[in-house]
Amino acid sequence: MLLRSAFLALVAGLALSHPARAAPEAGEPCRAIQAQGESFTVCTVDLRKRRLRVFWRRPDGQAYSSLQALAEAQGPTLAFAMNGGMYDKDQAPVGLYVEDGHELHGVSTADGPGNFHLKPNGVFYVKGEKAGVLDTPRYLRAHLKPDFATQSGPMLVIEGQIHPKISADGPSQKIRNGVGTREGGHVAVFAISERPVSFGAFARLFRDDLGCRNALFLDGSVSSLYAPNLGRSDLGRRLGPMIGAVAK
Repeated sequence: MLLRSAFLALVAGLALSHPARAAPEAGEPCRAIQAQGESFTVCTVDLRKRRLRVFWRRPDGQAYSSLQALAEAQGPTLAFAMNGGMYDKDQAPVGLYVEDGHELHGVSTADGPGNFHLKPNGVFYVKGEKAGVLDTPRYLRAHLKPDFATQSGPMLVIEGQIHPKISADGPSQKIRNGVGTREGGHVAVFAISERPVSFGAFARLFRDDLGCRNALFLDGSVSSLYAPNLGRSDLGRRLGPMIGAVAK
């Protein structure tokens, strides 16, 4: 009995020392984790169990503009939501935006300032029960016709490699959110930092701790989360496109 107890204690200790990884979805999508020496909230969505989609405008054509307004409109079917691709001052998408198979804003390949233009940027898309993250050139070459899509940037992880322009731990520290995929695209993994973190730490989170070979930066500073299973609703920020999981 003593040997067995010692063995179980050893196994428990090894489990605790293993890098944090978002658990498979088991009813509630969001949970807190520790990784890269920081605190994050990670929301894992299995598209075979929940529908994942993007939101921008209400039926009357006005932008939702906030997670609170989106949650009120969707009601209890909304399992979680966060801000999606980057947007202009009028809450319009900067780049590609596709909703229910309709392209409401085209892909942007323009150069310019800011994180969106730190190329390669990329596209998060949903088609049926699969989601994907592709850098913009590969997305265009693939000629996909997604159900939903939102463009943002920069890419964090590209085929298992950190974006070449992201330093290991640069001086920029912000609350950030992003998305990656795994399990052949059936699972989408969203993360938001609880404190300001570097681009490098955030990219490593997706590659090393969340097991995503491709991941996309969604935004910083305005990063917000609605997670009813955690009693959380980040209010007060005017947002453009949002991503949410709803009942199938």
